Amino acid sequence: MVRAQKERNVVKTTEILKQISKIARENKIDVYAVGGYVRDFLLKKQGKDIDFVVLGDGIEFARLLKKKLKAGGFVIYERFGTAMIQYDDHKLEFVGARSERYSPDSRKPVVQAADLTADLRRRDFTINALLMHLDEEKFGEIFDPLNGRADLAQRILRTPLAPEVTFYDDPLRIMRAIRFATQLNFEIEAQTFTALSKMRDRLKIISQERITEELIKILNAPQPSTGFKLMSDSGVLEIILPEISAMKGVEQREDYHHKDVFNHTIKVIDNIAQVSDKFALRFVALVHDIGKPKTKQFKEGIGWTFYGHDEVGARMIAPFCRKLKLPNDLTKYAEKLVRLHLRPIALVEEEVTDSAVRRLIVQAGTDLDDLMVLCRADITSGNPQKVQKHLENFAMLIKRIQEVNEKDTLSAFQSPVRGEEIMAICGLKPGPLVGKLKKMIEDAILEGIIPYDHAAAEDYLLANKDKILGKKG
Repeated sequence: MVRAQKERNVVKTTEILKQISKIARENKIDVYAVGGYVRDFLLKKQGKDIDFVVLGDGIEFARLLKKKLKAGGFVIYERFGTAMIQYDDHKLEFVGARSERYSPDSRKPVVQAADLTADLRRRDFTINALLMHLDEEKFGEIFDPLNGRADLAQRILRTPLAPEVTFYDDPLRIMRAIRFATQLNFEIEAQTFTALSKMRDRLKIISQERITEELIKILNAPQPSTGFKLMSDSGVLEIILPEISAMKGVEQREDYHHKDVFNHTIKVIDNIAQVSDKFALRFVALVHDIGKPKTKQFKEGIGWTFYGHDEVGARMIAPFCRKLKLPNDLTKYAEKLVRLHLRPIALVEEEVTDSAVRRLIVQAGTDLDDLMVLCRADITSGNPQKVQKHLENFAMLIKRIQEVNEKDTLSAFQSPVRGEEIMAICGLKPGPLVGKLKKMIEDAILEGIIPYDHAAAEDYLLANKDKILGKKG
């Protein structure tokens, strides 16, 4: 089924390219597919985002194409001299062949028309500087003046020009090199990596949104640790994620982990990546121990400890997410899971009571399954026997959670007696006492003193309200 769908996608994309070829030929315009689509085509991957280079005015050709194809979603990006159209679930972007020259104090280039080879030299990496002919005689043939196919075969990332020039012109290419190496499992050529590291401070002129976009793609890769190791080794991590860089060299106890906090963290991210495509959960893996560097203390007979790092880390999430321009819902999700990520481990080590399980279910809410995935991934000990033992304990805890949840139906837990009823029963106005009485009822349910039932909760309120109200004066 999947293979058949892929084959249909290839046929559809080929037909679109042939339509573009026909329109270009009728109007005596030379157009080529370029960049990522061509690279992925040679890697036997199918893409629906296609960049084109036009010998002439790329924006005018895009206008013509929109009209002929009756396509929608026409957008012009004046700053980059490109135009994009949406057609039959494909995103098609057009630019005229050009060269670029940058002044020292600006990232906005001076642009002038150029031949195809000059256009390819201005691109980021040789593997993205490949052209595909669309004319009738050579349709599908590859034009490769910069030996991008050889680098593709050797799985190497190399810049078309001297890497210092390429990274100076657009420092975001530093992040793109790391991202492509991570996504494609390629190696960054030695001179390119040296220049990347040397010029990392140039990233400070790049907008946070563009850097975050690359970070998201790295976290979404099959093995995100590759990108974080490259960022660490190059010094890029200190520039863009100092909170994560601070984890390097922070030693840990042997119980669950056998690495420093940074290497443990990127191992947890990889563990998550093996079982989940959910970006939010991978992000939480990145930040779950963000509070450890601030809470590190050495205790005689114990070793390094990080007491309270869950709470300290949770409080660091909001400013960290604001800096990265990440959405509020991700921030709240991450705060919750970072705050709770030690609770299942503590329950595994303790004699598990129903009340403790109830509290965990209520605190985690709809994110309980994600929390358990995170906690399993958090076991990175180098001792296979320890790992197996901890995983067996987690399996027992999950069974208990299922039993308690089925018995108590706590998935959307809150006091059965709501605030308005509490005020009516107790003759109160809105205020903190109402919240205290509501919490008293919730605690009684969680401790198993009363069932999760409205009548039982109301009786308990009437019998015990004076314990709270008596403190009023």
